Amino acid sequence: MTNFSSFFPPTFRIEEDALLIKPFQKAKQGSVVHRQFAAEECDREEARKRRFHLISMDAYERHKKFVHDYILYYGGKIEDFRRSGVNDKTDLDVIRENHRFLWNEEDEADMNWEKRLAKKYYDKLFKEYCIADLSRYKENKFGFRWRHEKEVISGKGQFSCGNKHCDETEGLKSWEVNFGYIEHGEKRNALVKLSKSGLQGYVHLKEDNCLVLLML
Repeated sequence: MTNFSSFFPPTFRIEEDALLIKPFQKAKQGSVVHRQFAAEECDREEARKRRFHLISMDAYERHKKFVHDYILYYGGKIEDFRRSGVNDKTDLDVIRENHRFLWNEEDEADMNWEKRLAKKYYDKLFKEYCIADLSRYKENKFGFRWRHEKEVISGKGQFSCGNKHCDETEGLKSWEVNFGYIEHGEKRNALVKLSKSGLQGYVHLKEDNCLVLLML
């Protein structure tokens, strides 16, 4: 019996098989998966697992993992990644640095965000009566500040003594005096009103119009 397949060359048989392949038909694979294909599938699966693991973390945990991986692969110490807090400032620090007892037009000419924050705090203060700090009166030093909302509601500085450490309500007298002070290297004056208990002392002006408080 004659085998007719021997009359056709191998190339003709391959071209005939290619014609019989349908457009949507996938290429046939052997029973053993190719090594490169298996490696690519393994990488894809690992990438999916890592992505799912990262998504399940919050931002802080994800940051710690990245830092740990960086140190593991490139070396170094965890201290190298700690941010220095030497120059950190809170809103209160900014207000203290830029606060002014009184703001004028020149102070508001060149405003940055620090000055705007201090000015916003200043606008919330009540500028009728002052609160005085007399803790260093023996050194002829004292401090004045404006009252805030809680002190106005409680009557501190108007219906009780304006001394920071005194709550006397009897024998009060209101004093309107010229307050001389140095602020940001500039000498200034302001007319302030202080409610003072007569039991603690009295107020008078020196020859250079600087306020002096004498304690009894």
